[in-house]
Amino acid sequence: MKQYTLGIDFGTLSARAVALDVATGQEVASGEFVYPHGVMDRQLPDGTVLPAMFALQHPRDYLDGLQALCTQILTKIPKEEILGIGIDFTTSTVLPVDEKGRPLCFFAEFAGQPHAYAKLWKHHGPVKQAEKMNRLAKEQKSPWLEGCGGTVSSEWLFPKILETLEEAPAVFERTDRFYEAADWLILMLTGRETHNPCMAALKGCWSEKLGYPEDTYFTSVHPKLQGIVGTKVCAKVDRVDTPAGYLSREGAALTGLAEGTAVAMPVGDAHAAMSALNITKPGQAMVVIGTSGVMLANTEAPKSVPGICALTHGGVFPNVCTMEAGQAALGDSFDWLVKTFRLSHKELTEKASLLRPGENHLLALDWWSGNRSVLKNDGLSGMILGLNLQTRPEEIYRALIESTAYGLRVIVENYEKNGVAIGDICAAGGIALKNPMLMQIYADVLGRTIAVSGCTQAGARGSALYGAVAAGLFPNIFRAAEHCALPAVAVYTPIEAHVEVYHKLFAEYRRLHDYFGKENPVMDHLNEL
Repeated sequence: MKQYTLGIDFGTLSARAVALDVATGQEVASGEFVYPHGVMDRQLPDGTVLPAMFALQHPRDYLDGLQALCTQILTKIPKEEILGIGIDFTTSTVLPVDEKGRPLCFFAEFAGQPHAYAKLWKHHGPVKQAEKMNRLAKEQKSPWLEGCGGTVSSEWLFPKILETLEEAPAVFERTDRFYEAADWLILMLTGRETHNPCMAALKGCWSEKLGYPEDTYFTSVHPKLQGIVGTKVCAKVDRVDTPAGYLSREGAALTGLAEGTAVAMPVGDAHAAMSALNITKPGQAMVVIGTSGVMLANTEAPKSVPGICALTHGGVFPNVCTMEAGQAALGDSFDWLVKTFRLSHKELTEKASLLRPGENHLLALDWWSGNRSVLKNDGLSGMILGLNLQTRPEEIYRALIESTAYGLRVIVENYEKNGVAIGDICAAGGIALKNPMLMQIYADVLGRTIAVSGCTQAGARGSALYGAVAAGLFPNIFRAAEHCALPAVAVYTPIEAHVEVYHKLFAEYRRLHDYFGKENPVMDHLNEL
């Protein structure tokens, strides 16, 4: 009998599945499920209008996607031969559920209540709540704040919970647990409550050494947060290298897989991709280029790096520290232009690729959904400098791409300034495979060689590797990643003449970055108006 494992990657717009032949590392089946509700940022299904900076999802899409993808895979592989399953998820997708694990938005009384739905990673509604949490943490000199890069983001677990408490107290009171959506799916699959260390550390202010913030801190934030850990938030955080559980009767009915199939502990979507690319050891770095951008670096031990998103020691790979920094909008900003001008990525890329570095006379700031790293201000916004009556859409398109490359360079330089060495970089994500122009710009701006993985579904493939470890088919994730490693399909080397021009342009970008990010609060003032 052959041995297969299944990985499912729950992304921003869709879920993707990959089935691996464990012996060969070959992907033998795959599928995609586009969420019917998509990202709800304007209104709920019943027409309820959403406030600014909201980004919600319907958890029904996760269940339907899980069922549909497993059904697709089982048309090609007998269920008895699938020995393990792993999932990854966009991190800090927060879902309120009742005592039976049912999402509150499933109930008629909460169908028109935005806070009853899953709050996606790019939900930036709780900006003021995050500001309050940061102010109090700094006043109290809270030791756990250092592991968060010095700042709690509005994208994270506890600001979203506080937002619910303050803006929808009935939802807060009715909530039995606030789950990371990944952990909630594990509950649906196994019937067992887990809390994965990857998301607890990177988005939940938890660390292996200190645990969660002290209860006195939460009480100072809001009296009704007293005892939040252990009541509405699971106090126990599991290890990434232990199975989350095994498919229950209900989980088997949902997926069509065999009852008792091993289920891996979930990880973040970008972090699962690290395993697929065999970026598992200290000293290695990876960038994921998708709707958002994530720059991940492995070190032997935790380091104090202000301005990173967060870090986890052992949350992705046992005994390895993984640091995360990123850009809240990357491909999303390109999509904004495509939709606004009603053009296509293909047309804009073809025209933009004919331009030389600097020829568009434009400079942009890449903060179309705030700044997630270094500045860590979700209230910042995008900017394009140098527009005139002759400016063409492809020139703006290239400027937006260049701005994301400059933003990535700021992140890389911040890592290195604080003692985290970044050498050559491995890239993953659909955009990295589809857009050679963008990848060459990245290599030129960074002045580094960038290798692009041939894995089209790195998150799902990585999750399948965690599933293989949970099933006991490999002793650990390091052996699984090494055994199933794929060669790079493209390598981009900096072009010296381009590097020189981009070095000058980056200096100007850095001036804008520091001025609008640190000195002039005009963007925050615009939001307040």
